[in-house]
Amino acid sequence: MQSDRLIPIAILLAGFAAPLHAETDSGDEIVVTGLGLSVPPGTPAYGSVVIDRDRLTGNATGRVEDVLEDVAGFQQFRRSDSRSANPSAQGATLRALGGNASSRALVLLDGVPMADPFFGYIPFNAVTPERLSAIRVTRGGGAGAFGAGAVAGTIELSSATRADLPVYAASLYGGSRDSQEASASFSPDIGNGYVSISGRWERGDGFMTTPASQRVAASVPSRYRDWSAGITAVAPIDAQTEIQARALVYRDNRTLRFAGADSSSEGQDASIRLVHRGDWAVDALAYVQARNFSNIVISSTSFRKTLDQRNTPATGIGGKIELRPPVDDAHVLRIGLDARHAAGDMYEDPYNATTGLVTARRHAGGNQLTAGAFIEDDWTLGRLVLTGGGRIDRWTIDDGFFTETTPAGAISRNDRFADRSGWKGSGRVGALYNAGAAVSLRAAGYTGFRLPTLNELYRSFSVFPVVTRANEALGLEKLKGIEGGIDLTPAPWLRLSGTLFYNRLEGAISNITIATNTKQRQNVDAIVAKGVELTADARLGAFRLTASYAWDKSRVHASGAQAGIDGFTPSQSPRHAASTTLAWAPSAGPALSATLRYVGKQYEDDLMSDVLPSAFTADAAASLPITTNLRIVARAENIFNKNVITRNQAGSIDLGTPQTFWLGLKIQG
Repeated sequence: MQSDRLIPIAILLAGFAAPLHAETDSGDEIVVTGLGLSVPPGTPAYGSVVIDRDRLTGNATGRVEDVLEDVAGFQQFRRSDSRSANPSAQGATLRALGGNASSRALVLLDGVPMADPFFGYIPFNAVTPERLSAIRVTRGGGAGAFGAGAVAGTIELSSATRADLPVYAASLYGGSRDSQEASASFSPDIGNGYVSISGRWERGDGFMTTPASQRVAASVPSRYRDWSAGITAVAPIDAQTEIQARALVYRDNRTLRFAGADSSSEGQDASIRLVHRGDWAVDALAYVQARNFSNIVISSTSFRKTLDQRNTPATGIGGKIELRPPVDDAHVLRIGLDARHAAGDMYEDPYNATTGLVTARRHAGGNQLTAGAFIEDDWTLGRLVLTGGGRIDRWTIDDGFFTETTPAGAISRNDRFADRSGWKGSGRVGALYNAGAAVSLRAAGYTGFRLPTLNELYRSFSVFPVVTRANEALGLEKLKGIEGGIDLTPAPWLRLSGTLFYNRLEGAISNITIATNTKQRQNVDAIVAKGVELTADARLGAFRLTASYAWDKSRVHASGAQAGIDGFTPSQSPRHAASTTLAWAPSAGPALSATLRYVGKQYEDDLMSDVLPSAFTADAAASLPITTNLRIVARAENIFNKNVITRNQAGSIDLGTPQTFWLGLKIQG
C-alpha cells in the first residue's frame, strides 16, 4: 500500500469527527440511520428481490457471493467462490447474458460502485455478510444513479445500521484443511452518532482444484490468505440530516492449480455521503478507490512461469447528487447528476517457458469517464403505481496505449489508440398494480448500456495454453428488455413471485475463438436471453423456507466472420438454476438451516465444445447458545462432497469447493 495513494482517502475523511457530537437547537429528536433515502414505491415494478440480514449472517459459507445465488438468475463468471477463483474472474451478472469476467450487473455498496476500475470484477472477499444489513437485487437495465453500468441489473449492498450492530462482536472458526477465520467489530455510540470498526482475517491450505487423474508434481492446493478492515461513522447534522463516512482496506492472496501460480489483489476505498430527509430530500455522495492486482501464469507443460502480470494499479473517482423536490404526496420525483472516472495501467513480463528468461516487457492502460444526468418519477394512483425515468450520459475512452520493449529496453511496439466519446440515452418504465391484498401485477421495459472495461480494451490474458487477446476497438454493450410478473400473497405467511422476461444485449462482448488456442474479445451482434424466474418465501413461526428457480434460454446472434457461432448458447450460461433454504431460527435457543442448490449444464467456450456438467450441492449451518452472548456454530459446505467442475478447457479441469466443515464460536453484546 503506497502512502500517496491514501492521500485522497485521508482528505475525504478529514474533519469528520466534529459532527459526531452535533446538537440541535430546536430540541427535535435526532435519529441516525446510516441508510440512504427511502426506496421509491415503483421499485417493485422491476421485480426486485431483497435478501435480509438473517439470511446474510446465517449462511453456511460466510460469503456474500454464495448468498447471492439465492436470487434466480444470479451468477459469477465461474462457479468458484472468492477462495479459489482468480479474482479477475469474479464478474457478476444476471439472466444468462453470456460469460464475461467483467460485471454486467451494477454492484453498489451504500450507493458506491464496487467494480474494480480496471477489470470490472467485484472484490467479494472484501465484503463480509456481518457488515451488511440487506441486499436488494433488481434485474434488468437500470436508470437512476450510476445506471450506465447496469445492463443486467443492479445489486445494492447496504451496510449494517445502528439497529443491526451490537456494541461488540467477534467470531473464531477452524475448518477443514487447516482453515481459520476470525472477525471482530466494535460499534459504540459517540455523541448522537456512532462508529463501527470491523476486521476479518482468513486463511486456508486449500483443496486440490485439479482432479486426481490430472495432477502432476507441480499441482498444489488452492491456498488462500486474505484480510479486510473497515470503518463506518454516521453522525447527525440536524434532526433531518446526517453525514456518513466509510473506508475499506483489503488484501487478498490466492494460489490456483500450480506451484507459483499466485495472484493478489488489494484495495483502499473511501466514501462520504450526505443524506437529508427534509422536504427537499438530498443524497450527495463522493468516493475514491485505489486498487491493484497481480497474477503469475504457469505453463501446464513445462510448469514454469510464462507470464508475470506484476502490477495493475487503478484508480476510481466519482460521485453523485440526487434531489427529491416536494411535488405532492402522489409523486416521488428524483433528479440528479453522477460521474465515474476510471484510470489504470497494466505492467507485465512474458517469460520463455523453457529458459525461464524474460522475453519482453509490456505496459498498457487508459482512462474512461461516464457522466450523466437522470430523472425518475414514481406516481401513485390508488392501487396503481407508474414509474419511469431516463438518463443521458457523456462517455469517453481516452489515452489508450500499449507499449512493448525488449528485455534490453528497445521499443518493439508503441501503439497509441484513438480517443473516443459520445452521448448515450437510456431509460426505463414500469407499472405496478395492486389488485388486492393478495395479488400484484407488474410490467416493465428498459434500455441500458455498458462501456468495455480497460481490461477488455487493453489487457490480454492467458489460461495456459489459451491466450485471449484484448481489443482496443470494442464498442458499447446496449440492452433492450421487457418483462412482466405477478406477486402473490395467498396467506400472510406465504409470498410467491413469477417473472417472464426478454432481454437483447446488442454488441455483447464475448471471447471469440480466432485460431487454435487463441481467442479475442469481440462484440457479437447480440445475445438474446428469455426466461422465467420464480421465487417463494414462506414463514411459519420460527420456520422459514425460501426458494428460487430460473429457466434461461440464451442464444448468440452473429454474422460475418462470427457466423459459425450463430444460434449457439453463450459461454457460462446455464439453462436451469435453482436454490432452496429451510431455516429454523427461534428468537432464543438453537438455530438450524440447510441450503440445496442446482445449476444446469453450461459451456466453457464460445464453440460449445467444452461442457461444464450440471452440479448439485448441499450446505448446512447450526448454532447453539452457551450463554446469553456466546454461541457455538457449526457449518458444512458441499455436504455430499459432489464434484463441481468450474473450468473445462479441452479436458483440463478445475474443481470447486469440496466437502468442508467448520466449527467456531460467536460472541456479541
